[in-house]
Amino acid sequence: MDCIQGSNLASIYDNISRLQEKVAKATNRVGREPNSVQIVAISKTKPIDAIHKVLNAGIFDIGENRVQEAKVKYNSINRPATWHMVGHLQTNKIKQAIQFFDIIQSVDSLRLAKAIDRRSADLDIQQSILIQVNTSGETSKFGIMPDQVQDFIKQASTYSNIQIKGLMTIAKPEQNSESIRPSFSMLRKLRDDIATQNLSNVDMNCLSMGMTNDFEVAIEEGANCIRIGRSIFGARN
Repeated sequence: MDCIQGSNLASIYDNISRLQEKVAKATNRVGREPNSVQIVAISKTKPIDAIHKVLNAGIFDIGENRVQEAKVKYNSINRPATWHMVGHLQTNKIKQAIQFFDIIQSVDSLRLAKAIDRRSADLDIQQSILIQVNTSGETSKFGIMPDQVQDFIKQASTYSNIQIKGLMTIAKPEQNSESIRPSFSMLRKLRDDIATQNLSNVDMNCLSMGMTNDFEVAIEEGANCIRIGRSIFGARN
């Protein structure tokens, strides 16, 4: 894990304050309230002390992309928090992941959805998930292609031990954030279309899109969950 020096640990509070100001301005531009946006602090590679700072600042959603690292942190922190799996989840890690992740944001195949459903049934739980959508068209990214999402969700909605809470996307890295606005708009429209279908085990309440470089545009396009690492913790070493 990265080692964050004392001065950088102290700056986490200032970083969060600046982030919240930007969120407030973005929501104000589109007539929304700042508290309509959930900030997930992406703490991959960051030390436990840094996560405690985030929790002290009032952000209680923690995102990790590796099951083993997240499990160590979860067991060490022992404080109320909501844990989000945001990285690609391998099927052989599902049994561990569903024991402490509150929501898996990165479900990108029916095989994975079915495996999560099966493991969740073994534990007699309903696991919350988001469906990851590849809105950028990049072959290097995971995710369901947009034209396949509706059929995917109709099939996944028949799995009784998962709850589909919405959609997630990772936009293409761009210097000009305006150029990725269509990706976010596409995801919102997909979410809206699916929400009208009243499918079992599907509520579409969460639209997870936007990271440090593009969260303001994502909010303007309807994001109510943003995944922020660098703007909270600083750059990775």
